[in-house]
Amino acid sequence: MKMRSLALSLMAILPFGVTAQTIYPIDRATMMVGGLFDFKVEFDEVVDQNQAKVLINGKPYQEVLKEGNVEFVANEDGKAHSALWVRNTYLDNAGEFKVETEANGKKAEVTWQVYATPDVRKAKNVILFIGDGLSVAHRTGARILSKGIAEGKAHGKLAMDSLEHMGLIGTSSTDSIATDSANTASAYMTGHKSAVNALGVYASRSEDNFNHPKQETLGELLKRRTKMSIGIVSDSELQDATPAAVVAHTRRRSEKAAITEMLFNVKPDVILGGGSAYFLPKSTPGSKRKDDKNFIEMFQNDGYEFVTNGTELNGIDSKNTKKLLGLFHTGNLNTVLDRRFLANDVAKKFPDQPDLTEMTKIALDVLSQNPDGFFLMVESAHIDKSSHPLDWERAMASTIMLDQSIEVAQEFAKNNPDTLIIVTGDHTHGIAIIGTVDDEKEGDMREKVGTYQNAGWPNYTDENNDGYPDKWDVSKRLAVFFSSFPDYYETFRPKLDGQFVPAVKNEQGHYVANETYKSVDGAVFREGNIPRSGDTGVHTVDDMIIQASGPGAENVRGYMENSDVFKVIVDALAVK
Repeated sequence: MKMRSLALSLMAILPFGVTAQTIYPIDRATMMVGGLFDFKVEFDEVVDQNQAKVLINGKPYQEVLKEGNVEFVANEDGKAHSALWVRNTYLDNAGEFKVETEANGKKAEVTWQVYATPDVRKAKNVILFIGDGLSVAHRTGARILSKGIAEGKAHGKLAMDSLEHMGLIGTSSTDSIATDSANTASAYMTGHKSAVNALGVYASRSEDNFNHPKQETLGELLKRRTKMSIGIVSDSELQDATPAAVVAHTRRRSEKAAITEMLFNVKPDVILGGGSAYFLPKSTPGSKRKDDKNFIEMFQNDGYEFVTNGTELNGIDSKNTKKLLGLFHTGNLNTVLDRRFLANDVAKKFPDQPDLTEMTKIALDVLSQNPDGFFLMVESAHIDKSSHPLDWERAMASTIMLDQSIEVAQEFAKNNPDTLIIVTGDHTHGIAIIGTVDDEKEGDMREKVGTYQNAGWPNYTDENNDGYPDKWDVSKRLAVFFSSFPDYYETFRPKLDGQFVPAVKNEQGHYVANETYKSVDGAVFREGNIPRSGDTGVHTVDDMIIQASGPGAENVRGYMENSDVFKVIVDALAVK
């Protein structure tokens, strides 16, 4: 034990005038034997450090928690309440742990479930694909658009359709039935539920975004306990919620400059995506940092090969590259629909951005050199980023790109059968395909919507066999609508010039329908069903589909909490 001497004064002493408020980790938390976490007890008033009783399974907490640093804060954040911390601690055996605090006859209690990983390793490699916001309609639409459909049957299956094991995931956060990408991705990466906007921490009452009870991330765990390599691939900013969850600890996901530093501290072996603005010192045009740290130089000094566009990425000697940093945009990469298929100006500032499929392949080439295996997280971010503004074409194009990246991984797994592939999302969107929109029909745009037998079949084609429709503005296209939206004008047509902006803020600070689309022939005004403070659609509480194939995939089944996915991964890898 490395407990500081202060710990001895916090033994089980009968207190007076003290009320224990909150215990972290929270009730029903699940955690791995040996996984690091911060233990915190919050009291609702100032407490003498000698007047606290904290027991774990009936024993003083110091006898149960291993190592760690004890800290008692009499006036947390300068306010009239105290807190007990044990930072960077762990439990060394499996079982149920009951944590009890008592003061002046008032009690608080939580129970934790601690599990041991298997002794035998099933998988050498794990590839986790996250389609941010991936919903059933995204999958269905991607299949129709990519493979075609006639007479009731799809002409082909998506790569993800062939994954043998399937389950449903509950996505709710600790503070809400609804959720965001931060705490859901964090649940995958830590095995702990958390609050909206939180990454790798429990959301406590601390005012400092970086002083909340931490949970060790999978990236940190694998670097600490194994010799495996780690990769992060995303078409978002690398500081965005999902990629950040592999390494980050902050109450607010918006702390992107700090998250960049956390990336550097963990040092994943492959890092590919956007967000270069937070790697560059403030003196560099386009930087969003407020200091002079140059993380690109810092990574290069640590032996990383650095690339800035698709040509450079595909030109590296991937079989002899050990560490790779690729930054392809100051912010999020542009959508695959804009980058590859639409003759618009959206991607002109960064005209040579790699596809997610290319990034996945290069990442696998680099990571697979490690004889101890690897963990790779691949995110298709624009499924979500396009679904928010009700832009389903861009979202479904990004779903096709995700699926083609999964196909790359499946090809890798054919020669490396000790690879576990997991495909899921972090949350869902309220999106549904209800039929078709047929320009040849008489009447206004509403009358052109075909449902039931009047829907027929859309007339997308894929003559060049690249898996994407040759045209998105065909005369008979999918009729896709969202269940949550601000005031907006429904045009029933794809937005070829750039992503849809459904609502804009008025002088009263409310979001109202963007009149840019009012003049589109046949546009229909739709009154919103979310608060007027919202400018786009929102996430849904619906269960998320999870699929898997490979060693350890059999543990993906039935209903699961998102925090259970962490256990699937560490069990397959037998992390000790």
